[in-house]
Amino acid sequence: MTLVTLLLLVGGLALLFVGGELLVRGSTRLAAAAGISPLIVGLTVVAFGTSAPEFAVSVQAGLAGQSDISVGNVVGSNIGNVLFILGIAALITPLAVAQNMVRRDVPLMIAASAGLWVMALDGMVSRLEGFMLFAGIVAYTVYAIREGRRESAAVRNEYEAAFGAERKPAMRESALNLALVAGGIGLLVIGAGWLVDGAVVIARWLGLSELIIGLTIVAIGTSLPELATSVIAAIRGQRDIAVGNIVGSNLFNILGVLGLTAIVAPAGVAVPQVALNFDIPVMTAVAVACLPVFFSGYQISRWEGGLFLAYYIAYAAYLVLGAADHDALPIFSAAMLGFVIPLTTVTLAVVVVRGMRSARRASAG
Repeated sequence: MTLVTLLLLVGGLALLFVGGELLVRGSTRLAAAAGISPLIVGLTVVAFGTSAPEFAVSVQAGLAGQSDISVGNVVGSNIGNVLFILGIAALITPLAVAQNMVRRDVPLMIAASAGLWVMALDGMVSRLEGFMLFAGIVAYTVYAIREGRRESAAVRNEYEAAFGAERKPAMRESALNLALVAGGIGLLVIGAGWLVDGAVVIARWLGLSELIIGLTIVAIGTSLPELATSVIAAIRGQRDIAVGNIVGSNLFNILGVLGLTAIVAPAGVAVPQVALNFDIPVMTAVAVACLPVFFSGYQISRWEGGLFLAYYIAYAAYLVLGAADHDALPIFSAAMLGFVIPLTTVTLAVVVVRGMRSARRASAG
């Protein structure tokens, strides 16, 4: 591994971060100027913008025939978005979860994760399945726009505080926003190429598979915009935005990113057997785990955020131990399956039951 490789990796990550930020800013302002609801801007435009690095990396890797990086990027990003990013944001401040998100968007995220698992059972996401996934994100966007017309004034005010109130921009301002979008897309394309090239070289140098690199370095790198958006929103007290950004991004990653990658790749996207056996089930389980956590009082408490973060560290440790074929892997796996996961399941079940009882008492009172 040379200095040039490290510079490619670091430079690619930097360009992805800056490009994603420019794209989010420009597209958000253009959408608001077009009269699109602030809530929908957050759930769709901002989620799309923060998922743009995943788009750039996965599509470019798919075109280059590096399907392991494409799959690892999407799956690893979705796992990291929930466990790592929401975990950190919830440790900063307990995060509010809108009821309609629990009833609508989280079940859709679970369905998308499970649907991808089913599609990948034959070891491939074909072009036809890619069209089906991409049609899903189009349908979700149309549905979200229709539902957004019913949003509450409180939610509208929160998104306006984060992204600015709707107003008619001047021609010069519109041109500047278009330039931000174009510049962001350009930086994303360049950064994606650098990151993929650097990651492949590092994977070969370390003797790691491209899937492991995609699940870790590439996934965290392309999730930097989500991390920045959610953490800043949590610090500012815009707690709905922190959660909505993650749920929306996960939907875009599966339906939009992997769908488009399967469409443009020469022969669809091949899914590694190890990802099918472990990582995709973990991604689905993480999506399912959101439902009881989000439902318990419609918030993510600090201890739940700490639990999310601890599970991400455990997941990353498992990947590293597995890649190194370390002697501690069987003991680590046995501890997770036999003690930690069952204890967490029981704890979350108790929290949900208590939350339901409290809700009933509040409604009865």
